[in-house]
Amino acid sequence: MILSDSDILARLEAGDLVIDPLDDIDMQVQPASVDLRLGTEFLEFQRTNISCIHPNREEEVSTYVSETYVEEGDDFILHPGDFVLGTTKERVEIPDDLLATVEGRSSLGRLAIVIHATAGIVDPGYEGQITLELSNLGSAPVALTPGMRISQLVFTEMKSPADRPYGAERGSKYQGQRGPQASRIGADPEFGDTEK
Repeated sequence: MILSDSDILARLEAGDLVIDPLDDIDMQVQPASVDLRLGTEFLEFQRTNISCIHPNREEEVSTYVSETYVEEGDDFILHPGDFVLGTTKERVEIPDDLLATVEGRSSLGRLAIVIHATAGIVDPGYEGQITLELSNLGSAPVALTPGMRISQLVFTEMKSPADRPYGAERGSKYQGQRGPQASRIGADPEFGDTEK
């Protein structure tokens, strides 16, 4: 069951669903979602001369990612074909019986801005800011302003709470993240110790 605005407000009031800060409930809580705003931090991917990025060599990621901070009120210009990692201003805490889905806002989609490549699921038990995978599929640069509503979360109530929610007990690598986080795929078990 997808939560309606009244369901979302009731869960926020009860305190088991947390979205912080939620500065303008009337603007941010939609009929069946909550709009999240763009944070001030970005990870930009630089063009480099490395032959490829190998998932089990995380040190390669640091050689082609640079951090950018943009003050609220200033713009981050997303050029055609560019891909950057951004973050939501809000920190969320998802209870064990809800699944959240990150979606783009229609108004930005009409400007050819995509807010996630594949990471559209926020698991039950997740806590932290949400990393956004921002792309410009259009032919013109688009200005993104920290603080603007950039994405929306849709909440689905599960039939029963997760027995093994996202978090420290599972070794979840992005739990508690602040700011955009580069890939940590090298920590996945299938990329274990390659020295053997």
